[in-house]
Amino acid sequence: MALPAERLKTLIEAALFVAGRPLNISELKNSVLADYPVTTRYVQLLLAELKQDYSERGVELKEVASGWRFQARQDYAEELSRLWSERAPRYSRAVMETLTLIAYRQPITRAEIEAIRGVAVSSQIVNTLKDRGWVRSIGHKEVVGRPELLATTRAFLDYFNLQSLEQLPELDPELQPSLATMVDEGSEPDVGDKNADRVS
Repeated sequence: MALPAERLKTLIEAALFVAGRPLNISELKNSVLADYPVTTRYVQLLLAELKQDYSERGVELKEVASGWRFQARQDYAEELSRLWSERAPRYSRAVMETLTLIAYRQPITRAEIEAIRGVAVSSQIVNTLKDRGWVRSIGHKEVVGRPELLATTRAFLDYFNLQSLEQLPELDPELQPSLATMVDEGSEPDVGDKNADRVS
């Protein structure tokens, strides 16, 4: 059964609003569009049109690692934050530096992070990032002690509005020299779990 393009577009719009999470094209085709003969390319075109429809609105259609979602524009973040009595958790500099190094040098061990930062990285810092869903263990480095290798997740990309790691901004200059040295001196680590789904 065929539907007019405008009807299909509004159906996709409704699905993205009620899903409560990003939906990729495959999920859309296998759910709300399952009864309609649409190609992946056609759904991409409808999403592009829908994104344009919202280009001048307070809400935007954004593609992230897990798919497409509606979200408030960043321009209004400060004003919109007043809607919630509980403030979003604020993370320490140590937590954010650790996350930064994992994102830019993954997969990486805790010892390698400590070598760059020059201070110990506590288990609490790593567990905070894991509990938040931004970091996961993807295996072990084949050296003495077989330390775990840390990498970011799709949830990390989604939270920071990224489709892939290639969209990461330039690294903090304070961390750049140490990181560059490590990249030059270090070899590519062996990942124990070859099937781990590290995002890229």
